[in-house]
Amino acid sequence: MSNKEATENTLDQAGGNASEVAVAEPKSAMVEAVQPAVDQVVEGKAAEKRTQTIGEAVTALTETKNALAALDEKDTTKALDALAQVTGKLELILARSPRLAFAPVDVQTVVHDVFAGTDTIEDLLDEAEHALKHGEVQKARHLLSGMASEIVITTTSLPLATYPKAISAVAPLIDQGKIDEAKAALQAVLGTLVSSSVVIPLPVERARAMLKEAESLVEKSDRSAEEDKRLGALLDDARKQLEMAELLGYGRMKKDFKDIYDQIKSVKEKAKSGQYGKGFFDDIMASFRALFDHKEHGSSPQNDTDKPLRDGGK
Repeated sequence: MSNKEATENTLDQAGGNASEVAVAEPKSAMVEAVQPAVDQVVEGKAAEKRTQTIGEAVTALTETKNALAALDEKDTTKALDALAQVTGKLELILARSPRLAFAPVDVQTVVHDVFAGTDTIEDLLDEAEHALKHGEVQKARHLLSGMASEIVITTTSLPLATYPKAISAVAPLIDQGKIDEAKAALQAVLGTLVSSSVVIPLPVERARAMLKEAESLVEKSDRSAEEDKRLGALLDDARKQLEMAELLGYGRMKKDFKDIYDQIKSVKEKAKSGQYGKGFFDDIMASFRALFDHKEHGSSPQNDTDKPLRDGGK
């Protein structure tokens, strides 16, 4: 199966009736400038996931669907041939990797983004909180449904503990002429596909890219006036992205955000006074790792029909 990427807009989900502040706001020039670097990071992670897909598993899934289609056409011979292909591919996978629990067959990337600044997000969050306090749960739900700025990379896999056994139980049903039961069994098998998701917060990756560039500038002893200006803008926008990450719930404790804000302010003051050198960003990056790199955001494997993906977009 091919990798798919979808881009969706989450701001609309606040609902025009729910809030008058839900108006799309353009991304800053700095965000647009670092977006290629962010895209490169995301594509690298998606490519890594794609390399883990197993060709035999992809074929097994395809042939399962072919078997079901053949049964719809009352072609039992074709269905049994397809199931034999499925069994053969699964046996090959398990022979190579007896302890493998899940065989990846597909990787999809979905982008959720908020076209709003921190002030707008705060207004929406306040309105949602007010709605909850007054028992307006559905209004709050719609307000919060678009509060995400992230890329979700979802891997779909065959569960090897159950899929082969379930497939082997279908052929006898076909041999006995129980076509409807065989079709139901195949539908049930296809419903056991497992999905797991990795979530990459966009404000975090944008701030990371800005801080990386700012670090290279602060190390220069011969910074030009234009470079000084860009350095200040990078630090300011990195802070704004971190503030957005904090509002949207990415990261850990509130105190940790305060620490990194203070550290960014300190570096900016040093740079403004003409200081330069290495090590200026050591504390910032340590705080950054503590906030965001402690573990990979993601979800536990779950049924393919209940993926934790929100509607939304970039």
